[in-house]
Parts: sequence; C-alpha cells; structure tokens
Amino acid sequence: MAFLSFCICRQTCLAPRFLVRAYPIRNTPRRQEFLQQLRFSIPSDVTRPSEPEGERGLPASRAILPRAGIFFDLFRQGLFFSVYVRYTCTAFGDGSRLRMDTQGKLEYLADASRFDLACACSAKTDDHRIRGPEGKWLYPVSLPQGGKSILLKTLLSNVCVNRCLYCPFRDSRDVPRYSLSPEEIVAVFLDYVRRKGIHGLFLSSGVIRDADYTMGRLLAVADLLRNRYRYRGYIHLKIIPGASDAAVQQALSLASAVSLNVEAPHRKAFEQMSQTKSFERDIVERIRRISDWTAPGAPYAGVHQTTQFIVGAADETDSEIVRATFGLYRRLRLSRVYFSAYQRGLGDPALPGERRVLSDPGDLLTREHRLYQVDWLLRRYGFSDDEIPFQADGNLSLQADPKTLWAERNPQFFPLDVNKAPKRDLLRVPGLGPIAVRKLLTLRAEGGRIRSRREMRCIAPRLLWADRYLKFPLRIG
Repeated sequence: MAFLSFCICRQTCLAPRFLVRAYPIRNTPRRQEFLQQLRFSIPSDVTRPSEPEGERGLPASRAILPRAGIFFDLFRQGLFFSVYVRYTCTAFGDGSRLRMDTQGKLEYLADASRFDLACACSAKTDDHRIRGPEGKWLYPVSLPQGGKSILLKTLLSNVCVNRCLYCPFRDSRDVPRYSLSPEEIVAVFLDYVRRKGIHGLFLSSGVIRDADYTMGRLLAVADLLRNRYRYRGYIHLKIIPGASDAAVQQALSLASAVSLNVEAPHRKAFEQMSQTKSFERDIVERIRRISDWTAPGAPYAGVHQTTQFIVGAADETDSEIVRATFGLYRRLRLSRVYFSAYQRGLGDPALPGERRVLSDPGDLLTREHRLYQVDWLLRRYGFSDDEIPFQADGNLSLQADPKTLWAERNPQFFPLDVNKAPKRDLLRVPGLGPIAVRKLLTLRAEGGRIRSRREMRCIAPRLLWADRYLKFPLRIG
C-alpha cells in the first residue's frame, strides 16, 4: 500500500499546483500498479526487482529505497498539475518502518564521512570538527589568504557494491543505507552558505553501481554549484577508484581539490584490505595521471590532489608508509597526505588489524599522531624519509616524537650558534618550528641578536633544554 499526502501550493500565473507524495512500503505488485496509475515509470536506480540480497550491495534485512523525485506535467481540462513522488521509507527485516527525510539522511551521511580525512584538518584543539545545529559535521579549514573558515563534509551515499574489508560500509555489512540526490545536497549546502558563511564542501560517496555512475552523481553536485548557482568557493571531490579518464578530468575542471585514497603503501597490504580493486590500475596509475593533469602548465594546474592511508588495518609498517608518503610528495607532487587510524570492530574479523593484540587501545591513535609529526618533518622541516628514526620493527616510537629522537641520535649536530645557524639547521632543533625560526631570522636580518635563553623564550616559548641544542653569547637565564 502507499500513504498519500496532498498539499496545494499557490503560484503566480498558474492554477493551484497539487503535490502528491507517495510513501511506498516495499516493492510489491500493488505499489507498481499504483505507480502505473500515475502514468509514469520508475528509473532503474530507484526501484529494482526483488532479489535475495535486497538492493544491489544491501543486505536483505535492511533493503532501503533511495529517495528520488520524479516530476511530470499533466494537462487535464486546462489545469496544470505537477506530481512529485518521494521515497523515504526504509524497510527493515523485523517489519518496522523508518521515514528518513533530507535532514536525517544528511546527519547520518555527514557523520559517516568522518572516516575520510583527506581534507583540511588540524591537531589544534580549537580546530577540531564541530557539529552544526542541524547535526551536520563542520570542519575548520585554513584559507589561502589566511584565517579560518568552515567546511561541510558529507557522503552522497553510503550504498556501496565494493567489499573493502576495513570499511564500515562494505556491501557485506548489515547497516542502514541512505542516499542524497545532488539537488538535496546543493540546496542544503547553499542554505548553509547563506546562513553560516562556510567556506566550502567536501563530498565523497560509496560506489552506488559502478565508479562512473557514482562519479556522475558527484559531478552533478559540482556542476549545479558552479554553473547554475555560480558558486566560486572551495569544492573538494572524491575520485572513485576505477573511474574513467573523462570522469576524472571533468572533476578536475569543477573542483578546487580532489582526492583518491591510496589506503596502503604497497600492493600486498592493499590486497589484505580489498580484493575488489586493483592497487596498480585503480589507485597508483590514477594518482599518477591526476598528478600529470595538475602539474604546472598542465590543463588543470592549480587543482590540489590529496590522499589518505589507513593505519593499522593491514600488516604495513610505519617505515613503509613514510617512504610511500615521501614518494607521493617528491615524485607526484601531492598537496597533502593524511593518515586515518583503523577503527577496530568495524572491519572484517579476518583483517590483521582485527587480530592484532594491542597493549593499549590508544596505541593506534598515537601511531597516527606520530605519522602526522613525520609528515610535518617531510613537508615543512626539510627532512628526508631516510632521516626519520624508526625502531627495529620498522615502526615509530610511541613514547617520543620523531624530531626529538633524531636530535638524540645525532648529538654531533648540536649545539648550533643561535645567531649564525641557517634556517635548515634551526628547523631541526626540538621546540623550534617554522614560525619561531622565521621570527629569529627576521630579527637577525634587522641587525638584532639573541643573547640569552630568556630572550630566546620570547621567540620560542616551547623551546626546552635550550643549552643542549643552542649556543648563546651570554650564559644567563
């Protein structure tokens, strides 16, 4: 059966428009008969024949009918009618029903996007993500001209036909599935832009049918924003593994940044996590092509490319991740590499990350933090991958940060003359970062000198054990 609700919307120069909302419960002959009475057919991506697996990629116990809007016009006796059919019903195995509107689906999908970190993020407490008043996850970003703004981050759909063993939305997992139409995302995003002044949109998705179909829906959002609504702000689009060259190039023509998650540092670790994708063909080769298309002088120069590693799901070591990261920066010119600690309990029990015994549940998060510290050393401090101090097992120490360990292993490098050492050497001093070094170099360029630890602490408040690493003209505090 179907529940109908009617409302009349008065519009200028038109007869009253009747809005018919149909909430079908399941794909039954009676529903099909009802829809045929309305004299239109349902697109294949909205309803499918009943199958043992429910919808493609969905367990039978939680087959969900995605929302779709179908508009058509009937002219009867000179009156103009527009009929809108809306699917918002979720059919559960126990017979219960759940109606999910746009706001509810957005809250669920925005929360689901937290597993993908391949966008702006920060380690600072005041830069952590926040939940907006409507339940949407909002992420602080650094603006190119300086300052902070907010990024709306969501999935277009958590329906997925792939079986990535680490992913909480793999096709074999029994979870609710929701999808948003491109028009829904655009409407909510523009409303948020008007009311909240957010800076941009990060949009990802599960693989709904295949890579190009999913890319088409992501591209529809970007195309609406760019060409219909003339939005010129930040748009980050996820590149779906296996997408065609044409789809990727269209994404580059619309987006400010794109990301294709590499997930693992090599093929062996990748195949431990997923056997439905090819590491070389779908991931590595695609990242190489995007790098070529976004290189200086190339057609899409200026579009940023980022990626992400899953940390702890497979048998990879930190040294393998760091060497792969260094190669992505040096050879393929990626703008940023992100690291996401594997969420234990959400993956397939066969994963190494599920079987591994941890001495402390927080070890994976500490490991993720150490990799971010190494990432800064590679990007901002002039370190190379072969200078990073690893333990005998190939992993980073969980007890000490890598910069301090490097200093302890290279005592011959210190102490440095605070008034003469070059920038590259100063950046290797524990407690000195790019901002403090820039202040110091500016002071020296203006003829100033640092004479004591007390004066140095005015420039670098976090500098500890200064006498161990720096030489001062005066030996006073």
